Amino acid sequence: MPKATIYNQDGKVTGELELNPKFFGVKVKSELVHEVVVAQQANARRPIAHTKTRGEVRGGGKKPWRQKGTGRARQGSIRSPQWAGGGVVFGPRNTRNFSVKVNRKAKQKALFMALSDKVHDDRLLILEDFIPKEVKTKFAVELFTKLPIVRKTLVVIPKSDPNLLRMVRNLPNIKLVSVNSLNLVDVVGNQTLVFWKETVPAFESLYRNI
Repeated sequence: MPKATIYNQDGKVTGELELNPKFFGVKVKSELVHEVVVAQQANARRPIAHTKTRGEVRGGGKKPWRQKGTGRARQGSIRSPQWAGGGVVFGPRNTRNFSVKVNRKAKQKALFMALSDKVHDDRLLILEDFIPKEVKTKFAVELFTKLPIVRKTLVVIPKSDPNLLRMVRNLPNIKLVSVNSLNLVDVVGNQTLVFWKETVPAFESLYRNI
């Protein structure tokens, strides 16, 4: 049975929480995780680079010189690709579609694998409670200083909390998400995961029909 260590807001261990092996004890297949990560990043990609073809560049309607008799190569427009300021051949277009389709069950399975890997390496912590004196960043800093976190940390809370977001949004290595927004790229991209204690049943309830 996979387990995660429970800490209080003073950074002291208060016990262990047994986790559902259906979500936190899955055998990891790196190929599937990689496939889903690449697909999620591709689906989030928005094409920005855009070049104009010769038909889109302004000007060039007049033939630069007559067809014959000049000794020069024939030219139809100064906006042809070989001219400076002309159109671009086969350049990047903002209409390109980078999206990759991935089966929904495969995405969910990859997420469970990533979470299971964090549990296996003792990099998923459970926070018993957090009751700050005020909504100030310094209290969040005190909390994360006391917890055994490593580098970049993903904090997963059961539901959106504007006050908590205000407290951590300026911390460079802390990212806060609600359980509904938890995704594979965030799990893989952060070394440590901190789950509020109420997050675990909320997560299991979210995927109870699987």
